[in-house]
Amino acid sequence: MIALTLQHTTPDGQTIHTTIAGTGNPLLCLHGHPGTGACFDPVMAPLRDRYQTIAPDLRGYGQSNTREPFPMTTHIDDLVSLLDRLEVERCTIVGWSLGGILAIELALRCPDRVNGLALIATAARPYSNHPTVSPLELGLTAIAGLTSVVLPAAPFLPAIGQRSLFRYLISQHTATAYRNIGLYGVAAYLQTSQPANTALNTAIRQRYDREADLAAIACPSLVIAATDDRHICATASQRTADRLPNSHWICYDNAAHLFPWEQPDRLRDDLTRWLEHHQL
Repeated sequence: MIALTLQHTTPDGQTIHTTIAGTGNPLLCLHGHPGTGACFDPVMAPLRDRYQTIAPDLRGYGQSNTREPFPMTTHIDDLVSLLDRLEVERCTIVGWSLGGILAIELALRCPDRVNGLALIATAARPYSNHPTVSPLELGLTAIAGLTSVVLPAAPFLPAIGQRSLFRYLISQHTATAYRNIGLYGVAAYLQTSQPANTALNTAIRQRYDREADLAAIACPSLVIAATDDRHICATASQRTADRLPNSHWICYDNAAHLFPWEQPDRLRDDLTRWLEHHQL
């Protein structure tokens, strides 16, 4: 299916690169950190015969380059401007990690424009139990990442990956997981700007917490987490699901923060069933 690219200019002059594909009810796909709109392709590509996917590179990520500092709230301004440009009155938001936090923020700011939230590996009050990273792990992560780009099916790759940071990001060290890391993850990491890093780190230091506001979100919500997620713990995601008035909770065993790349078929099936159930 042919995808269209849009270079949307925000009111403050920032260009937001967006890929639009498919036909049907719009799904606004918001990636994590680091990430790009393409990161959703393993899950979303087969759905484009029934849905229109709108996948922006958020400000400071991918092809939405910037050197100017910005606060996290600017992402919401950008997304509202993008929806206005596309004349999308209502959409379902699929948000992964940071993208899920932005989905919550957009639903709180513009409830009349959001008819559903699918929150993936995210939380309204995120917390982690990620261990301290050693220099050896960092070095092996670089080796595993570069190998996944050129030789994702290399038999020695899981042995390297399981000694690197990837052991905290995936639980199933399969060719599928490493192929997706090579196709999407490495480029996303290299294309993430310093202003984007700074904006996220500032929000983390301020201890982002929107749990008390979740009761105001009335639209159907799907919250999916993974038992082995060390970046945003499954218990944090479940707290979000418990506080959303109309939510469905799923937790994947033997999966970690990158489970959309570990188990894309399962995630797509669960997402499809939820969308069809709520006629979104």
